[in-house]
Amino acid sequence: MNQTELFVEILGWIASVLIVGSYGLNISGKLSTKSKWYVWSNIIGGLFFVINTYFHHAYPSMVVNFIWVIIAIVMIFKNRK
Repeated sequence: MNQTELFVEILGWIASVLIVGSYGLNISGKLSTKSKWYVWSNIIGGLFFVINTYFHHAYPSMVVNFIWVIIAIVMIFKNRK
């Protein structure tokens, strides 16, 4: 495994921890969906997944994660109002 492949895999694992972790905290009542931590975890995790899935040519997953990021960005602007 070269450095690029290792970097992309690390991004994928970080994305998994951020998204599943924030979801777990949310359903356990410890983190609101309106929390900046929740939204930013989804944005960063989603972006990292976009990079990882693009690298692996998993385009359907890449599109889902791209949409996930857009939804999270919309939530940031919605929460500012």
